[in-house]
Amino acid sequence: MILVEKTTAGGIPVLHVVKDELKHEPTPFVIFVHGFTSAKEHNLHYAYLLAEQGARVVLPEALYHGERAEPLEPMELNVRFWDIVMNTIHELKPIKEDFVQQGLVDENRIGLAGTSMGGIVTLGALTQYDWISAGVSLMGSPYYVHFLRKQVEYLREAGKVLPISDEDLETKMQSLEQYDLSLHKEALHGRPLLFWHGEKDQVVPFKPTWAFYEELKTAYEAEPEKIKFIRDPNADHKVSREGLLGLVNWFNQHLDLSSQV
Repeated sequence: MILVEKTTAGGIPVLHVVKDELKHEPTPFVIFVHGFTSAKEHNLHYAYLLAEQGARVVLPEALYHGERAEPLEPMELNVRFWDIVMNTIHELKPIKEDFVQQGLVDENRIGLAGTSMGGIVTLGALTQYDWISAGVSLMGSPYYVHFLRKQVEYLREAGKVLPISDEDLETKMQSLEQYDLSLHKEALHGRPLLFWHGEKDQVVPFKPTWAFYEELKTAYEAEPEKIKFIRDPNADHKVSREGLLGLVNWFNQHLDLSSQV
C-alpha cells in the first residue's frame, strides 16, 4: 500500500508519499517540485510510481502556490517567478534535513526533479547542494539570466508595463547568476542528470536546453550513462508518458530504488 500524508517539513507544506512497509525505514529520497501556477497535488502520479519502486517522495508547495497562494494578479505573480524559484531552492535544504533528522533518508541516495519551474529549480539547486545524488529536469532550463532577459523582452514586446524598475531588474539578474548552471557547469561533478523536453515547447524553449546538454556531454565522456536527454519531436509544454517513465527509470538506475523492494 502507498501512503500519502499531508504534512509539513522544515515548516513548508508537503505531501509525503511512501510504501507503508517503508514508512519508518531509511530509504532513497526524492523531492519533486511542481510547475508555475500548479500545486503539489498535481504531481502525485510521479510520486506514486517512484514510491512503488521503493523511494520516499516529498512534494513541496512552492511559495504563492496551492495552499500558500495569495491574491496576486497574474502580472504580480509573473514578476515574482524568479523569487519563487530562488525561495524554493532555499527551502529544499530544511525539507531534506527534516526527514534526515527523523532517520528516514539514505543520504547517499537523494534525487531532485521537477516539471517546468520545478525543472528550473532542479537545475539551479545542483549549483548549491552537493547532497543531491541525481537530478531530472522535465521541461526545465539552466539559463537563469538569459531566460529572465527573454521573459522581459517578450512582455515588453507584448506592450506590458512591468511593475519593476530597470535597476531592480538588473539587481535580480545579478542575484540569479549564482544559481545559473550554464555559468557553473563544474558544479555538477559528474552527477547523473536526465533531461526531458518537447521540441514544440513554447513556454520553456527546447533549443537552449538541448544546446546545454550537447555542451555537457563532453564532461561526461568517461561515464556517458550518467547524462541523457529524452527529446520528443511532437510534445509541447506537457510531459509525455515516456518522460514520466524515463524519470522513474532514471532514479531506479541511479538511486538503486529496487534494492528497497
